[in-house]
Amino acid sequence: MKGVALWFFATGTVAVTLGMIWGIQMSATGNHMLSGAHAHLNLVGWATMALIGLYYHATPAAAETVLARVHYVVALVGLVTLVPGIVQALRQTGETLAKVGSFLTLIAMLIFLVTVAMHARKPA
Repeated sequence: MKGVALWFFATGTVAVTLGMIWGIQMSATGNHMLSGAHAHLNLVGWATMALIGLYYHATPAAAETVLARVHYVVALVGLVTLVPGIVQALRQTGETLAKVGSFLTLIAMLIFLVTVAMHARKPA
């Protein structure tokens, strides 16, 4: 694995590691107030990023495009904005970051949708 595929997969691995540490911390303290943010870190950060990394690994033609690099940047900025934004929303200190992160995460998924569609039509 290399390039964009590795970037996505490695980011997912970092996210799940942080998510596990956070989950242990919540369990140890008995404070699950931020479980929604923890869940998004694991779902968007681990599951989504890792699966996208596997897709790019399996579809090297898609991984070699400029769009794949743009996809990674948008997805990463979305993730690192979304999770703290959910924390702020749950703590009732603002929702702007959550909204921005949600929008960026949606854009990243739309880029992925376009990428999959573009490369599904090409012969293997």
